[in-house]
Amino acid sequence: MIYLAVALGGALGAVSRFGIGQWLADSGYAHLHPATFLVNVIGSLLIGVLFVGAERFTLSEAARLGMSVGFLGAFTTFSAFSLQLLTDIQEGQVLRAVFYASATVFLCLISCLVGMELARSVFD
Repeated sequence: MIYLAVALGGALGAVSRFGIGQWLADSGYAHLHPATFLVNVIGSLLIGVLFVGAERFTLSEAARLGMSVGFLGAFTTFSAFSLQLLTDIQEGQVLRAVFYASATVFLCLISCLVGMELARSVFD
């Protein structure tokens, strides 16, 4: 059952990430990697909510892993983030790479904290 939950969550996460990428493809800001940035920030917010929600409610292991490892694992894009950073550096866009890495890490940490606090305020 756990494998099925992770697989289903992964499929939904991948499709969601792809949908956001398609939605932002024509934004004119593709060089700033908005889709990867956005899904990583949203994913960080959601993992914070899920962490607290799993503490407050008795979630089955299949549900928790399906949402975290499955959905959020496929939805967030650390490998794409890493490749985009490396490509920027190799293309001489070091300042852009530093800004992108710093903003992503900072906002993802803040988003996770916000998600946790939001969940605590709702679930408590």
